[in-house]
Amino acid sequence: MTALRFRDLTLAYDGHPVVHHLDGAVARGALLAVVGPNGAGKSSLLKAIVGQLTPAGGALEVDPALRRRLAYLPQAAEVDLSFPLSVYDFVAMGLWRELGPFRGVGREAAARIAAALAAVGLDGFEARPIGALSGGQRQRMFFARLALQKAELILLDEPFNAIDEPTKLDLFALVERWHGEGRTVVAVLHDLALVRARFPQTLLLARDVVAWGPTATVLSPVNLARAAGMVEAFDPAADLCASAA
Repeated sequence: MTALRFRDLTLAYDGHPVVHHLDGAVARGALLAVVGPNGAGKSSLLKAIVGQLTPAGGALEVDPALRRRLAYLPQAAEVDLSFPLSVYDFVAMGLWRELGPFRGVGREAAARIAAALAAVGLDGFEARPIGALSGGQRQRMFFARLALQKAELILLDEPFNAIDEPTKLDLFALVERWHGEGRTVVAVLHDLALVRARFPQTLLLARDVVAWGPTATVLSPVNLARAAGMVEAFDPAADLCASAA
């Protein structure tokens, strides 16, 4: 079964394409890494999947059964940490879809929040303001909220960037558990060593698809050099997409 399908998909900002003519499918239960140079369109692809970016051409299809069971973790820089929230309240937002705006946190929900915090090593941090956490602690907090969502399609944008190695290993253990439960995980990553060691499938993107398939085949020196050259050669003054012109 297919979780995601891309049909000649083109994504653009202000009419200038950032992903060109992407074709392919992500199977249900896949553990897929999306890699490529800076400016390759990786984050834009995740934003399109969650509906934050409208395709400029082609089509992007999400399995209807997964559309309401989708969780997205953006890059940490996109989260407003100045908002006056405690760690507990932030993590509890992972139950928003279940509880809605008017139901309080009951005993069962409170137990689940406590379990999520404990699973990422943040028990005892419940009352701390989110802005007072270190980078690694913030990422643990984001994963705790994500865990509460019971999502079947999980999108992660640079989830292990700028965190220490123990935190990275702890959080990746959660990713492996989700994958083992049959969930579909798509992660944008820069750490190619981690991708080679832990991700069976990889999409190498440089605005165009360079390669997509088994990780060992995709991350060849030839493909990586080609990806770097394709992004460097991109002309920001190129013609607008026809649909946006």
